[in-house]
Amino acid sequence: MASRNRKVVPQARAALEQFKYEVANEIGVPLKPGYNGDLTSAQNGSVGGYMVKKMIEQQEQQMAGQNIK
Repeated sequence: MASRNRKVVPQARAALEQFKYEVANEIGVPLKPGYNGDLTSAQNGSVGGYMVKKMIEQQEQQMAGQNIK
């Protein structure tokens, strides 16, 4: 099944893929390129959830360093 998620910035695809594998490695999920049907929904969800958490943290840090009017 093809993903219906469209990237707002298509050029970011490779960076997001790399980030996904870094996060999976960091939290101990054995994510590999290609088929990952052997992983549980919880494992896959934890990768996505942690990615979002880290992106929000990065954005908050970036915003904290700026003067917002």
